[in-house]
Amino acid sequence: MSDEIYDVLVVGGGPGGYVAAIRAAQLGLKTACADKWKNKKGETVYGGTCLNVGCIPSKALLESSYNAVRAREHFAEHGVIVGKVAVDVAAMQKRKQKIVDTLVGGIGGLFKKNKVAALSGAASIVSIGDVCEVQIGGKQTVRCKNLILATGSVSRQIPPAPLDGKRIVDNIGALEFEEPPKKLGIVGAGVIGLELGSVWRRLGSEVRILEALPDFLPAADADIAKTAAKIFQKQGLQIELSSAVTAAKVSGKKVSVEWECGGKKQKDAFDKLIVAVGRAPYTEGLNLEAAGIQTERGFITVDEHCRAGRENIYAVGDVVRGPMLAHKAEEEGAMVAELIAGQKPEVAYETIPWVIYTHPEIAWVGKTEKELKDSGAKYRKGSFPFAANGRARGLGETDGMVKILADEESDRIVGAHIIGPGASDLIAEGVLAMEMAAASEDIARTCHAHPTLSEVFREAALAVDGRAIHI
Repeated sequence: MSDEIYDVLVVGGGPGGYVAAIRAAQLGLKTACADKWKNKKGETVYGGTCLNVGCIPSKALLESSYNAVRAREHFAEHGVIVGKVAVDVAAMQKRKQKIVDTLVGGIGGLFKKNKVAALSGAASIVSIGDVCEVQIGGKQTVRCKNLILATGSVSRQIPPAPLDGKRIVDNIGALEFEEPPKKLGIVGAGVIGLELGSVWRRLGSEVRILEALPDFLPAADADIAKTAAKIFQKQGLQIELSSAVTAAKVSGKKVSVEWECGGKKQKDAFDKLIVAVGRAPYTEGLNLEAAGIQTERGFITVDEHCRAGRENIYAVGDVVRGPMLAHKAEEEGAMVAELIAGQKPEVAYETIPWVIYTHPEIAWVGKTEKELKDSGAKYRKGSFPFAANGRARGLGETDGMVKILADEESDRIVGAHIIGPGASDLIAEGVLAMEMAAASEDIARTCHAHPTLSEVFREAALAVDGRAIHI
């Protein structure tokens, strides 16, 4: 054991962990970050699930696959004639991996720039006190004054559909297909299921999504979810609600799946089955119980500032309560680093945006209309369709709308909901508006460039007061 003591040791190099480490180092704290993630070459890499097998590779494939749709279905209307469109999945996968490798390598570069010590290996807490001891890689014992746990999450599994890594896979396996499955089954119609289903449907797979819940996208605003369901079905995604999978068995090159819907048993065979039923916090090997760190339903218990029972122990990201989103983890990581440095930051959880990168994209922030109704809150709403927007017409992307919810008395925006082109970027306007306690009138009286998609957001704000111009 070295006599060296770090001001901060971060366990986990995903978005929450690497941001916490870099921010701590920026603030002059002697910092180390440990991770056990290894790439295909056996090298320790940082970036966690998000950069390696989650957000980044999935968005790369989503973009590549939608380019195939553009070429096949939309280029001709622009006067661009390309002939028969062929798909090279191997080339798509190569491009995806290059993007991943570049960004993952970038984290290593940022660590060097900010003098963050990069440690390799799984972590196990040895002792907790004013100085904590953590064993890294089963060999090295690291001492630190402050410990940040950012170990992230793993795919949830269900007993009826055990993963085999070839025919029955999770999101990691679904990003590695060498060719589009002729017939693809997906368990779960959430964010991961819809995004992965979209990738392979665009590339030619017949896709059937089985969702146990009776409602589609229950976390989204009902108007947005209803619009999305119609669009996705038109795209060829077969989404079946109230369908609980009871068994999945691999037989040769097929996966036989059984499920119940409305009391009736159903069965189908697929070439591949993706299990996308959410994610679970990952704390394996951390020795939390012996260290006296409490958990609830697998999540590390923390206060509003992500302290895990002691002033010098913190946990952030997917391993704690709240939405499992990379940007939420980043906000918590930066907050904790600043708290350790003596600052007084806060995370505004009510303004954390959600995004689904389907086509069209779906994004929202704040309350849904149902949540406002259920709470008895008085509100006004306004919406505006992309079909009435000149920029959307020029792009040929007219599906969807922006919907804004505002408090009836103060006019402050309490929710913004988008389905349409560029929703993942446009939602930032809603987030900023809510952060700054803006009213719908503030947005309505803010000049937006023409012609742009952002005008749809302004028109929705105008519609709150019943004065949208272009409809």
